[in-house]
Amino acid sequence: DDHFDFRLDHSLSQSSDLSLRYSFGDRDLFEPFSGALFSAVPGYGTDVPSRAYVELLLRMSGLLHDVGHGPFGHFFDAHFLHQYDLNHEILGAHIIRGPLRDLLASLRETPTGRIQANEQLNPDYIAYLICRPSAGEEDFKAPRWLQLLRSLFCGIYTVDNMDFVLRDAYMSGFSPRSFDLDRLLHYSFFTDAGLTIHDRGMDALMRFLTARAELFRSLYFHRTVRAIDLELADLFAVGRQWLFPGNPLEHLQQYQQLTEWSLLVDVESWATSADAEQRELSTRWHRLLHRQLTWKMICEKTVLFGSDDFEGASLLSAPEFLEQRIRELLPPSIREMSIRVDVARHIHRPHTQGPTAGQNFLFDGPRNQVLPLETHELYRQLPVSQRICRVYGHSTEHQQEVATALDQILGGGIEDDATNM
Repeated sequence: DDHFDFRLDHSLSQSSDLSLRYSFGDRDLFEPFSGALFSAVPGYGTDVPSRAYVELLLRMSGLLHDVGHGPFGHFFDAHFLHQYDLNHEILGAHIIRGPLRDLLASLRETPTGRIQANEQLNPDYIAYLICRPSAGEEDFKAPRWLQLLRSLFCGIYTVDNMDFVLRDAYMSGFSPRSFDLDRLLHYSFFTDAGLTIHDRGMDALMRFLTARAELFRSLYFHRTVRAIDLELADLFAVGRQWLFPGNPLEHLQQYQQLTEWSLLVDVESWATSADAEQRELSTRWHRLLHRQLTWKMICEKTVLFGSDDFEGASLLSAPEFLEQRIRELLPPSIREMSIRVDVARHIHRPHTQGPTAGQNFLFDGPRNQVLPLETHELYRQLPVSQRICRVYGHSTEHQQEVATALDQILGGGIEDDATNM
């Protein structure tokens, strides 16, 4: 799922330390933030560990932030881990605190220097940084400097997001340089409030948010990608019990070996199973792997939601009801045709409350004050989110009728009364 270019190099010294090297073109992505923690936040110097320690912590958090992912990334969260009230971040934290604990605690060196003799990398700090804030984390009392660093992994422009937007935009041919990384880093710093961007850097932030949204629309939420997801959802629904033996927390070592490749090898072996249902599922997996997709897109519509829109009250928040409404508007002769409604949601700008709020702030230069990022006029103009609604079917024979029904629901038209008042 993710895209940091790290490598672990064994040192030739007698201590056999591990030296972490990170390259992002000619930039060290973490250096500006580790420096900002010391130079821009007064009063934290006595409480913050050494700069080498902070950089080592950030590098390992970047490397391991998705170590808990199962096959097919976020899809596996929604269609397998969800039944156990788990996600890849929770599992990642368990792996970091468990199997990786001793290895992480043995790390001593970064490209810029060694941590101090009395310091030891704390895996609990890494687990804290990679997990999205939640209401149930009061058990861990994070120091203020660690709370500040968390906004680099859970906020509006995270180190992971900045990396994969540049990388995927380049590798897909979307853009060789989709946003100005240097300018965005230059105008980002820490204040007492948290991670703050100078108002002079807002144009760079807007360019990044726009590029990320466009990648989601055209690449990650591509119609064929979502059609494959529909196929996978059906396969997981009926074959979940054979994909993995149960709760991954109870089989953590086995879960660490579960990848796309191991899963696909397993489902191929079902072809010789004594269980008829398993054999039939193997045939369906085989068709999927050869791009013989059942679902074909019939039509689509994109809806944007602003700060004052009640997104949760929209039919787009309940695809099953939207599908029912579409059927009601179809001609009776095709009302029972095979269709599926798929709604892909992307958040342009976080508009949340509770534990995940307050990760990013704005420095208003003319007024010399730190403000909520939402106060900036350019930021306010961005939609809060968008939902791409697509209707899929087994064929496109009745494309016009389905598209007309979808337009009636989402197109803004209002039906007149059948008779005069």
